Amino acid sequence: MKLTRENVIRWAPALVLLGLVVLFAAINPAFLSQRNLARIALASTPAMMVALGVTFIIVMGSIDLSMEGVVSLCAVLFCLLFLRLGGSLGAGAWLAIPAILLCGAFFGWLTGMVHVRLQIPSFMASLAMGFVGTGAAVLVTGGDIVRIEDDVFRALLTWRILGFPLMVYIAAALVLLAWFIQNHTTLGRNFYAVGGGEELAHASGVNVRRVRLAGFALAGVFYAIAAIFQVARLGQAESVTGANLMFVAITSVVVGGVALWGGIGGVLNAVVGVLIVNVIGNGMVVIGLPNYLQDGLLGVLVIIAVVLSTDRRLVSFAK
Repeated sequence: MKLTRENVIRWAPALVLLGLVVLFAAINPAFLSQRNLARIALASTPAMMVALGVTFIIVMGSIDLSMEGVVSLCAVLFCLLFLRLGGSLGAGAWLAIPAILLCGAFFGWLTGMVHVRLQIPSFMASLAMGFVGTGAAVLVTGGDIVRIEDDVFRALLTWRILGFPLMVYIAAALVLLAWFIQNHTTLGRNFYAVGGGEELAHASGVNVRRVRLAGFALAGVFYAIAAIFQVARLGQAESVTGANLMFVAITSVVVGGVALWGGIGGVLNAVVGVLIVNVIGNGMVVIGLPNYLQDGLLGVLVIIAVVLSTDRRLVSFAK
């Protein structure tokens, strides 16, 4: 294979992930223990759902910063509805799952409407809607914690297959679903068309506004799934359930090789990026390094990823 800029960009994230695994395993062989790998996979699951959702937005050339608010609101609404419907999956509380997926889709669609109809930049529209979501979560809960103690629902965390929680396998299936949407549906192809050039996509007959609204709604569904996974992990929800997911998701997507200006990268890049971020976090703990080094290393990786994915011949000034 010829060594070109494109090939470097394509394979660099996977090579970085492999290098990190080898490094941490060499320093401490316990890093590759089944228990530790399961810990990494479990920690990656909610962030991976958020990263999948925001990947569709970034591929379109937009940005979505509402995920923390959406996850927090969906998490508390899920818990409240779950308890209202009997507090057990067997008693009818399973209806809370599709209801929250619809709630996430609606919130994402609403964010898209603010962006598209009011013609507010996606950065500001989504950031504002994220604050709305967080505020709504505080309003609904009154600042309290809502707990779920249903053993059947918590089986997402406690039921293990080959040492890995059931939640991890469901997340893997959802990754395949996101990959299918990206590569084998008209909507997925339209995401790339819009990200590659909105005017050209419009001239080709693509309804750009409708595609953007669908993208934000789809992202909202994945944020809602992340909320359900967070509740399954923690057994509770509150107004800060989605805290830190924005940093982890955006960092993961960029480090994984998805270009912030759209049209480049995809679902698998996001998956690799999430694994890189969580391997770094876990590896730092395993080898006994402080947290601030983890943040510094992630910052350096983001800068390197942006440099590698930017064609300086096409960019005369960085805004």
